[in-house]
Amino acid sequence: MQALRSFLIVAVSVYLALVAALFFMQRSLLYLPNPSDMEAMRATMPGVERLTLKSADGETLVAWHHPPREGQPVFIYLHGNGANLTARNRRLMALVEQGWGFLGVSYRGYGGSTGSPTEDGLIADAEAGYAKARELGFDSNRIFLFGESLGSGVAIALAAKREVRGVVLESPFSSIADVAAAIYWYVPVRYLLHDQFRSDERVKNVRAPLFIMHGDADRVVPIGFGEKLFAAANEPKELFRVPGAGHQPLDHPPAQRRLVEWVNEVMKGK
Repeated sequence: MQALRSFLIVAVSVYLALVAALFFMQRSLLYLPNPSDMEAMRATMPGVERLTLKSADGETLVAWHHPPREGQPVFIYLHGNGANLTARNRRLMALVEQGWGFLGVSYRGYGGSTGSPTEDGLIADAEAGYAKARELGFDSNRIFLFGESLGSGVAIALAAKREVRGVVLESPFSSIADVAAAIYWYVPVRYLLHDQFRSDERVKNVRAPLFIMHGDADRVVPIGFGEKLFAAANEPKELFRVPGAGHQPLDHPPAQRRLVEWVNEVMKGK
């Protein structure tokens, strides 16, 4: 009996220590920034300029900008939780090849930007990007949001408050709470998370056309979470499933082609 009691005490102590570690380390698990300077990569991207933004709470942010051709849209690009904009150089220039422009925001703590990432902070950074796009002369009917993975939660939060022409989400989730609960099923994560990114609630306030692309072999954010978000969203909306694709379905030609078609359709008012 004494041995069983000792075992239970040890087991409970280990479990509580694990819960405590996850609680205090949660942001280091969610955000994986590369804070290094991005100028060497930007210099290889023709026509891309470096901008400096100021967030409402005083952080200094780096952004990359390439203007669109006359009458074409500009994308506010909101990247995922890892690395920085340098890892997105090819896809950003692929937007330029379509005649589209972009304004890529380097979140706080990422790629030359000050501060440390949090949910409220990233949303404030996206707001700064939107304000800069308007300052550059782009009307809301030319602004699209592109949210990649974690950036999907940022894009939804921004689109719920600001007018945009359309919203593109790559490998999105219903909420970080849902994803974390599936991974750490043995921990009451819904009560412990600081940054929950409740896109499933915010998307109900998004009125712009929505395009979701998701790979059916995504193991980082399984497609079921994207489907749950899609179900909660307003019309007009489209979910483009990419067979065999993992967490980056935009790397697959079918997704690339459909994205171009969809943006052109939205710009023409279809």
